[in-house]
Amino acid sequence: MSLSTLADYHMHTPLCKHCTGAPWEYVQSAIDRGLAEIGFSDHCPMPDWYDPDFRMSLAEMPTYRRIVDDARKRYPDFPVRFGLEADFHPGTERFVEELIRGNDFDYVIGSVHYIHDWGFDNPDLISRFHDRPISEIWAQYFHLWEQAARSGLFDIMAHPDLVKKFGHRPEGDLAEYYRPGLEACMRYGVAIEVSTAGLRKPVGEIYPSAEFLRLAHQYGVPIVISSDAHHPGEVGQDFEKAVDWARQAGYTQTCRFEKRLRRMVDL
Repeated sequence: MSLSTLADYHMHTPLCKHCTGAPWEYVQSAIDRGLAEIGFSDHCPMPDWYDPDFRMSLAEMPTYRRIVDDARKRYPDFPVRFGLEADFHPGTERFVEELIRGNDFDYVIGSVHYIHDWGFDNPDLISRFHDRPISEIWAQYFHLWEQAARSGLFDIMAHPDLVKKFGHRPEGDLAEYYRPGLEACMRYGVAIEVSTAGLRKPVGEIYPSAEFLRLAHQYGVPIVISSDAHHPGEVGQDFEKAVDWARQAGYTQTCRFEKRLRRMVDL
């Protein structure tokens, strides 16, 4: 399967403190895999109290811009977009909005990594899944995810059902959790990721689930294919599986972004 129409917009840099490899190595990996373009979307600076060990600081934003520009200069004939993965956490919206406004991003990815003070995708905190019913955890996560989609801050929503990372799923019809967020994406013109990162996690499944993705297609929500790469070898990883996943849900196109404008291309 050719990957020549695909872009990988979710990848990180060492500035996030949990990633290896220089940006130019990610670009070379994308070229080697036959991708059409890539974009960097490192973790957004946040207020000092919020998760400082897993993101760049505000003072490092110029460095982030510089190292992406350096990769662009090294590969002038290959499109390299400048993006951001910004957390949605109630009370920090103004901070994130001002940061976005002050930079010339090609796209902004929104993500939910915290439920209140709990970094639920942190393996060191997995025991907290036993503190309350899984149905309650899912309801809280997807309520935050819906709020993020409605915020107007983001072009793409990351790894939509990240809450399944360690395999925890409630009983019953899961569509009830998915629908409000997808309705928000439809209303506000927000795309979602089909992320192969889930294949590298304990759940062993693409984000989002097949049921979620079928519903997204019914709602007319566009997609991007992403790897969430934290190492050059992860760029474009398992994209053939992601394309099949998307096609099975009914998708025939994916998104490209530049200067926060979206256009569609065939899968």
